[in-house]
Amino acid sequence: MEEIKEILEGIIWEVFKEELPVEVSLTPELEEEESGFRADIATNVAMKLTGVLKKKDKSFVQNPREVAERIREVFLEKIEGDEVFFGTEVQVAGPGFLNIKLSDKFFREKISRLNNNFEQEVKNEDYKGKVVVTEFSDPNPFKVLHIGHLYTSVVGESISRLIEYAGGEVHRVNFGGDVGLHVAKTVYILRNRNNYSIEGIAECYVEGTRAYEEDEEAKAEIVRLNKEIYRINQLGEGNYEGLSEEEKKIAEVYWKGRELSYKYFEQFYEKIGVKFEKFYPESSVAGRGLKEVKAHIPEVYRESEGAIVFSGEEFGLHTRVFVNKEGLPTYEAKDVGLLVTKADDYNFDESVVITGNDIVEYMKVVLKSVEQFRPELVERTRHLTHGNVRLPGNEKMSSRKGNFIKASDVLRDVEARLRSAGSASNWHIIAMAAIKYSFLKYRIGGDIEFDVEESVKMTGNSGPYLLYSSVRARKISSNSGLAITANDSLSEPAFLNNFEVRLSKKFMQYEEVLSEAVSCFAPHLVANYLFELAQEFSRFYENCKVVGDEREAERLEIVSVFYRIMEHGLRILGIEIPEEM
Repeated sequence: MEEIKEILEGIIWEVFKEELPVEVSLTPELEEEESGFRADIATNVAMKLTGVLKKKDKSFVQNPREVAERIREVFLEKIEGDEVFFGTEVQVAGPGFLNIKLSDKFFREKISRLNNNFEQEVKNEDYKGKVVVTEFSDPNPFKVLHIGHLYTSVVGESISRLIEYAGGEVHRVNFGGDVGLHVAKTVYILRNRNNYSIEGIAECYVEGTRAYEEDEEAKAEIVRLNKEIYRINQLGEGNYEGLSEEEKKIAEVYWKGRELSYKYFEQFYEKIGVKFEKFYPESSVAGRGLKEVKAHIPEVYRESEGAIVFSGEEFGLHTRVFVNKEGLPTYEAKDVGLLVTKADDYNFDESVVITGNDIVEYMKVVLKSVEQFRPELVERTRHLTHGNVRLPGNEKMSSRKGNFIKASDVLRDVEARLRSAGSASNWHIIAMAAIKYSFLKYRIGGDIEFDVEESVKMTGNSGPYLLYSSVRARKISSNSGLAITANDSLSEPAFLNNFEVRLSKKFMQYEEVLSEAVSCFAPHLVANYLFELAQEFSRFYENCKVVGDEREAERLEIVSVFYRIMEHGLRILGIEIPEEM
């Protein structure tokens, strides 16, 4: 409804000499008053404007209804002679609401433009010319991917697609700990075993963690291994010069486990339709982080009991260790190294980092420390956080305890349910739609509950329902002898019925939904809109005959626009529409 907004904003400036944001909201229901007036758009701008004018000028005596009447009068003058608006009516209601009933011509024109020039009509250039690095998923080698990794991967991919839709050049990157205590805990157990499956490695991590927490001798050995693995990593794979036989064994175990982990990650990402441009192992940025931290002692970091820390208290934060007593960089220093390395590699305009809520305070300290010597990087960094994913009644997951839900098990369970329901021909596409939509329909931030049974339902607020609606729309077009293509000339009907108008109004909300989704990095807005659109289309289809109707051509154009929007929106969510269902 940008045309209406622009006209109203122009009137406010022209008549009242006041710049004021105008809120034009679509009326959700087509409820006609006793007079038979149908409001397609309603706005309370006259009431807001009256308040502003009275504050500026105490002598202003007009009430909101009088202001609304003046806006109505000028609005009708502005659209007079415009064929698109021919038949549009404006009514002042209540204390000063402006209700606008749009003409059928207005709706038909908008539908035609969406059908013939869809990409241009929904175009967004908020990120045109900007380079954006999106960092998400971030699994650690030597661990199994769990449902949380699946969730953050789906969310990060959708946000990346929103930015690309808005014209941005997006570089997807992934950061993971290929060195550190978690690796040492795993290698401590793994070096005495021959089980090199990813599940076996994950079991070693759980056992190693238990040993570290319960056995002082084991803890001391793991600490020693941690330093040894750092040295082995720096020597490089296959370089065993100067190593003892025991150290060579540790090196072989380490490099084999690392390689297996990265192959496992790549296979997983390929399966869910996510492709990263670059993996940043912690070892690749640890040295840079250590260098940056040491270079800014004592003005940013300081030595404390053999370690190097950043004192966050003066900024309302807390103190964290960036280099431990053994001289090794901690996660904090590695994140410093990552940030400056990403800037060197991509010279980004914005860096979007997507993580769980549990590291909010951690990231505040890391970024505050970098702000002291590279403030421009922190200015251009956006940290988004999300909650945990739970199954109904499930406790909080922990890879340390080994009670997590494997991502592969989630995929397998959903696929199995779909196959048993008869969706075998397209089970993987539909399964991914079920999972992705179940995640993306929630606002990013809080914990979410993933209900497998709800996710695969063909009715209700689910991914399969949206696919079914889309496939049905495509079939309607294929079953007609009048395939609608761009620039087709359609005959105009005498009127549009309520179901056609309601669906047309929903079409017109899409551009605004996309705009807000981009500015807020909110895929859930797109997901929820698509569900509402599919519901509206269902009502239209149940009440309006398409194929064989005397208005078949025009209704096919409506069906075509519905499919275009669904295809476009689902693509942003990372969801593919199958050929059949």
